[in-house]
Amino acid sequence: MENQLMEKIVALCKRRGFIYPGSEIYGGLTGTWDYGPLGVLLKKNIKDLWWKEMVQLRSDVVGVDAAIMMNPTVWEKSGHLEAFTDPLVECKICHQRFRADKKEEVKAHEKTHKEKPQWTSPQKFNLLVKAYLGIIEGQQDEIFLRGEITQGAFVNFENVVSSTRVKIPFGIAQIGKAFRNEITPGNFTFRSREFEQMELEFFIRPQDAEGDKWFEYWRQERMKWYQALGIKKENLRFRKHEDKERAHYARFAEDIEYNSPFGWSEFEGIHHRGDWDLSRHNLSYVDDDGKKFTPWVIETSGGVDRSLLFFLIDAYAEEGDRKVLKLNPKLAPYKVAVFPLLANKEGLVAEARKIYEVLKPWMMVAWDARGNIGKRYFAQDEAGTPFCVTVDFQSLEDGTVTVRDRDSAKQERVKIVTLLEYFQDKLQ
Repeated sequence: MENQLMEKIVALCKRRGFIYPGSEIYGGLTGTWDYGPLGVLLKKNIKDLWWKEMVQLRSDVVGVDAAIMMNPTVWEKSGHLEAFTDPLVECKICHQRFRADKKEEVKAHEKTHKEKPQWTSPQKFNLLVKAYLGIIEGQQDEIFLRGEITQGAFVNFENVVSSTRVKIPFGIAQIGKAFRNEITPGNFTFRSREFEQMELEFFIRPQDAEGDKWFEYWRQERMKWYQALGIKKENLRFRKHEDKERAHYARFAEDIEYNSPFGWSEFEGIHHRGDWDLSRHNLSYVDDDGKKFTPWVIETSGGVDRSLLFFLIDAYAEEGDRKVLKLNPKLAPYKVAVFPLLANKEGLVAEARKIYEVLKPWMMVAWDARGNIGKRYFAQDEAGTPFCVTVDFQSLEDGTVTVRDRDSAKQERVKIVTLLEYFQDKLQ
């Protein structure tokens, strides 16, 4: 059943234009994915809502957008060259490689062999992706594509403090691409080699009480955000990191996990990074009294791609013959779809086009005049569109249209002149 659900999600994503395999026409590239017309809108909505929550509505957080390519010294100082590793084992029979700590994947591979596979000893495998800069072959500088976006906040800490009026406690937020040389990408977009993160680095005074207070505050804030956008409470949980699994920079950490078809899976981490990063970069802060100290950092790090995947899974439902994505309207790629009842009746098409043009400056609106009206409704249900507007012959007589609700499939007549106000109220 779990495999069937993932197969349905993957098929829907391609059929409706959410997610496509990367470079598909040339056989693809493992661990890469392209977002289609609906997927890019859903992704943008997630990022915009995160930014509004974390930056726009707060007075103690500012944003940055740091470069993907950074001076290699950044990764030396941050500890990633030494500690950003996974244990790798190789099957001596087929020479496939796996993460040694992913026991389920190793066991699944063993079941495919008639005889028990022989494994190499675990070796450390650095996840940073190498790149080269320079115009002369053989004289290029080796750099790394960032394995996390976090360091962009730390290397700009002094710039932010000196160019703004922020005072501790304050945060630096950013959204951006990161790259990891994953040994075994899998579970659709869950484990990819190129992905997007949305992170907050929140700087506080170096006191245990302060650290505990802010860690718990951001822990609860992040969980509330996902629930407010519609993920079912019973499908979310916190999981505390054991000592042996904590990242090299973390004093302690917890994950927000989702009860996915492939098991409870992390998609946001809340980390107490202590003074690891700023001390490694030899950075400090001077308060208004002239006291100099190295701030501690509480981090919230969420995966855009993982969040998007779990929003889709959680919203997916089957009701009789129809498949529907019951996405929160704030997340839905298109808010409204507009149809003429019949595509070959000029009067209906013209009136529907007028409505489409009136609504479009205010929200994402889909236009569809293909096939029968039932198929159009079902297509918009799969796309997660909250409302459909149908212009019929009655519309030409009394200036009303049929508005259909995605979740209930109920319909009501609404005056055309009030449609914009009607949807603005519904979509708040």
